[in-house]
Amino acid sequence: MKSNTADRYPSELRELAIKVFLDNRDNYDSESSAIRVIASNIGCHSNTLRAWIRQYDRDINGDANTKFTTSERLRLQELERENRNLRRSNDILRQALSCIFQEEPNKCGEK
Repeated sequence: MKSNTADRYPSELRELAIKVFLDNRDNYDSESSAIRVIASNIGCHSNTLRAWIRQYDRDINGDANTKFTTSERLRLQELERENRNLRRSNDILRQALSCIFQEEPNKCGEK
C-alpha cells in the first residue's frame, strides 16, 4: 500500500529536496532549521522532508535498528503478495481434492 506522500510528491521532487538539504545543511544553524526552510521552499511539511531524509539515510548507510531500505521494503511487499496468492491457491486445491476424493458429492456443490 502506498502512502499519501508517494502519490502527492513525485520522486524527482523528493530526490531534489534531499540533494538540496545535503548540499546546504551546513549553511544553517541546525539540521532542523535547514529542514524547515527547505521544506517550506518546496511546499511540503518539514516532517515529510525529515522522513525522506531518514529513508535516504537508511538506503545509503543501513540502519542498526533493523529498519528496511526502500528496495528491501518493496521486495518484502512483493514476497508477502506472492505468499498470499500461493496460500489462496493451496486452499483452492485442498478444497478441490477433498471434493474429488469425498464419498458424499453433495458437499461439493453437486445436487
